[in-house]
Amino acid sequence: MNKENGILKDNEFISQELKNNLGLNNSPIAIKLVFYKEEIPKEFERRDRKARHCEMVKEASLGKKFYAISEDQSCKGGSAVLGLDDIPIKIETGEFYYKLGRFKTVGSGKRTMDRVPKIDSKIFAILYSPLELANFQADIIIMITNPKQAMLVSQAIVYTLGGRIEANFAGIQSVCGDAVAGPYTTKNPNITLACSGSRKFAEFNDSELIIGLNGENIGCNVTALNLMKKD
Repeated sequence: MNKENGILKDNEFISQELKNNLGLNNSPIAIKLVFYKEEIPKEFERRDRKARHCEMVKEASLGKKFYAISEDQSCKGGSAVLGLDDIPIKIETGEFYYKLGRFKTVGSGKRTMDRVPKIDSKIFAILYSPLELANFQADIIIMITNPKQAMLVSQAIVYTLGGRIEANFAGIQSVCGDAVAGPYTTKNPNITLACSGSRKFAEFNDSELIIGLNGENIGCNVTALNLMKKD
């Protein structure tokens, strides 16, 4: 068995365990940040139309796998925090969200945008895949959950070492900044409430939350879920 087939087999197992233990409606989503074009697996095709990162996440949860570069991302705020683009000046200053009525002042918008998680490295592309179809080690695994499922994931995270879950969000740039950039840069999990854009364009429903997990530690979470079920 070659390395890619071994990773795929592991991902198939982990995805099925998460679905069984949590009762997920959609597949967990494997995300990988690619620095060079040569790193893209041959069987991955580039998207054939522009979309927002959150829409791509939703599509992957429903069974599609593909890669996207900067030109394929229609939300430049999202692609900027993911390392694909420079952040547009009106988003960086808070003016964009201020004009949308999300903030009382440009200053409050700026203070919020300063704290949105960002990937500083220059990324060439992002791989999106249902976890069970991913033949790569995911940097981040995203799950679309309801509150009870999120509770079980939280319990699994603290099962071995204890502690607390520190959710970090502001209702803005949720599926990009909160669920990917944050866990990628801090190596810590995050639970976020989605944002107006992702609920509108990716059609996350009112009962759904988004969880971003470090792909390196996902096996520990699965083990904990199984042990919790037996306790």
